[in-house]
Amino acid sequence: MQMAGKRPETAEIHATALVDPRARIGENVRIGPWCLVGPNVTIGDGVCLHASVIVDGYTTLRESVEVYPFVTIGLAPQDLKYAGEPTLCEVGANTVIRENVTIHRGTAQGHALTRIGANCLIMANSHVAHDCVLGDRVIIVNNVVMGGHVEIDDDAKVMGSAALHQFVRIGRGAVVGGVCGVEMDVIPYGSVLGNRARLVGLNWIGLKRSGVGPEEMQAMRRAFRTLYPRHGATEAVLESRIAEVRAEYGHLPRIAEMLDFMEAPSRRGLTRVARQEGQSETEGA
Repeated sequence: MQMAGKRPETAEIHATALVDPRARIGENVRIGPWCLVGPNVTIGDGVCLHASVIVDGYTTLRESVEVYPFVTIGLAPQDLKYAGEPTLCEVGANTVIRENVTIHRGTAQGHALTRIGANCLIMANSHVAHDCVLGDRVIIVNNVVMGGHVEIDDDAKVMGSAALHQFVRIGRGAVVGGVCGVEMDVIPYGSVLGNRARLVGLNWIGLKRSGVGPEEMQAMRRAFRTLYPRHGATEAVLESRIAEVRAEYGHLPRIAEMLDFMEAPSRRGLTRVARQEGQSETEGA
């Protein structure tokens, strides 16, 4: 990485691009026509900004990030409490950001950081709001919108035109169906569908693809049936069901992760179950 004000010889910067001389630019970076890069931006080695991309604020693009036209990264959040604080935005290595995506920097009232992990795919016209935190290998399909402070863990998928309420948590390996309004937290490996998201089971297809064996799959099925019986139960009873599952299956890491997620403090509560679990109807992008 070069010091601010110095441009490595391997960087290709189009004549029409406006790159502030104080920005830090890595090796083998390509900045296409009509891009704008602000003074506090750090661009890692091998990053490609195709054309008409704006990167501003205290923003870092890690190695080999690829950004398509008409994307804005690190602009001020859409939050009336924001008063110009020097908050952060970060995009992890090898992440691809497609056309018309908007990613806003954090706020002093939140993490002061909006972060997208490594090896993610953010498809066209999606919005990542202030203080959102996305893990690694997350896929966000076209037209997804997020409120502030959303947390999405590793390997989760959010299908097209879904809307995520502020402060919602999406657990590891979960899948959110298309055109789905998510107002409450989605457990790890869960699958939700509907105009107002309801839990329809676990993401069995995703679990199989990640190499989960048949014995563990059967254990997860039994654990899910205990946690979410066919006829439902009160929140007070849920605590006893969690304890029952932990006693029998708590030695399995994925089930333990689900239980830890369910017991963790939440601003939104857990998504309610719609019906007995079955195969996920959304297989991913």
